[in-house]
Amino acid sequence: MKITDIETFVVDGGRRPWLFTAIRTDAGITGYGEFGSGVTAHALVGLIEDLKPHVIGKDPEAVEKLYFDLYRLLRSVPGGIAQMGIAGIELACWDIKGKALGVPVNNLLGGPYRDKQRVYWSHLASARAGNPKLAPDKPLKDWAAVAAAAQEAPERGYDAFKTNIIWPGETPRAISQTRDGLSHDQRADTELVHHVVKQISVMREAVGPDVDILLDINYNFKTEGAIRVARALEPYNLFWIEHDNEDPEALAQLKASTSTLLCSGEQHFTMREYLPYFELHAMDTVKVDVQWQGFATSKKVADLAETYELNIAPHNPASELASFQSVQLCASVSNVRIMESDPEGVPWRFELFTERPEVIDSYMTVPTTPGWGCDLVEDALKKYAWNK
Repeated sequence: MKITDIETFVVDGGRRPWLFTAIRTDAGITGYGEFGSGVTAHALVGLIEDLKPHVIGKDPEAVEKLYFDLYRLLRSVPGGIAQMGIAGIELACWDIKGKALGVPVNNLLGGPYRDKQRVYWSHLASARAGNPKLAPDKPLKDWAAVAAAAQEAPERGYDAFKTNIIWPGETPRAISQTRDGLSHDQRADTELVHHVVKQISVMREAVGPDVDILLDINYNFKTEGAIRVARALEPYNLFWIEHDNEDPEALAQLKASTSTLLCSGEQHFTMREYLPYFELHAMDTVKVDVQWQGFATSKKVADLAETYELNIAPHNPASELASFQSVQLCASVSNVRIMESDPEGVPWRFELFTERPEVIDSYMTVPTTPGWGCDLVEDALKKYAWNK
């Protein structure tokens, strides 16, 4: 089998564009992948075009060889966008291989370890704060509306949800790395800490003690600020606080400073980048993004994490295909804590895919059909193309 063409699709995903690849073969099999970060959509589409001459004519079933050929080709610009572009090709090739052999992708790497995976609702309330059009009938005008949003998680079958720091009001907003209009210079001043405590206390009272709450503070604070927030929230029994830091020792300082558990790692690529953090045991749970670094690379990171007695949690704030790719990773490894799921998005999202994730009582079913278990509807991808 040989690769004959690669096509990219950039689709309007509401908060950010979604990127997809379609790899065609001379055997009539098309493999699909969702990849990368929408904030670099133009750059990633251009990178795929640059990589085409190095991929067309190659065997898509030799996935690891193809990956390392591209990895070495881009060795002068490793990580980041380069890794995301490689992932766009690698992911579609895994789909091809699964379809060619008639098995789910997890079977190709030793799975399945499980037939379902616990998931949490991602960006609950914060997605609406960032884009009120996602739920125009449920405006986040006050703390009562925030409490009502939190209660939607158990009402819709989720026993865990993640949120960001939000400000309800006539014009609600979520903290977003300087895009929120706040000039806090990554500090957690007293007023901001009190605000975060108010939000989590409202959510905890709304859902009670048995629903897990996860808070993503990500890159918004320096270590000192993250410590202040984490300590202030200790009485609320968070499932974890999520924070990324480019200094392993600084992250280890945060972890050692609080009883609030810490999840981190989404920004890293390949085992080389994770290893210094693992050696310091700088996190309690490891975030791994299949769409950003590729499938086999994510599995290797998970296997390495297992040797350090760490569980992973796939980072998955994207579309339905990303959920299928991420749950296939969960079925391929032994050490999964929980998986991200984003059930609230643009109304046309379900037109884009042949299948929907099946989530029952906060568990997503691992599909047993070949490949990812979900294909793209290419006409719909074109209909809702992102053209900015």
